[in-house]
Amino acid sequence: MDELDDDVDGSLRDDVDGSPSDDAGREPGGIDHRLLSALHECGADSRVAAVARALSWSGEHGALWLAVGVAGAAVDRERRGAWLRAAALTATAHAVSMGVKRIVRRPRPAHVVPLVRTAGRHSFPSSHATSAAAATVAYGALGALGGRAIPPVAAAMCVSRMVVGVHYPSDVAAGAALGAVTARLGARWIGGRS
Repeated sequence: MDELDDDVDGSLRDDVDGSPSDDAGREPGGIDHRLLSALHECGADSRVAAVARALSWSGEHGALWLAVGVAGAAVDRERRGAWLRAAALTATAHAVSMGVKRIVRRPRPAHVVPLVRTAGRHSFPSSHATSAAAATVAYGALGALGGRAIPPVAAAMCVSRMVVGVHYPSDVAAGAALGAVTARLGARWIGGRS
């Protein structure tokens, strides 16, 4: 057995072709696999599937969250710069997640039929979750809208990634953590402090 396949902790291992394979949590019966299957079953309800698809579409490449920043800048002229910096930080978090995704190269779930098409074939971390969490932190620093309206939409977007069957729960959790940390690191910049 190749030493890369002999990973003791069950983390990502390299397959023969050099791409990461599933770890124990995503094997049939593993917690990642079971949670994804349970959440994906919610998509059997056409109303749930429609909402999940809409969230998937609107969150592609962070589009919804970037639109929030542009709208905030247009409406709140006094803090225009802060809104645009928050949008830039959200875009940065998304770009970081795309970079991590290209390094890790974890395949998307194969045991469920996805309800949406995806822009790529890798799943770790979820870039939708990264952007959603970054937007929650970044726009939350600006007050009312971010503090009340964004978190429930961001949470729904994160859950929708599993309902549509394109991410494991660990992809979503890692993406949300990455987005929150990235935005938190840039929080001083949002307020115009360096």
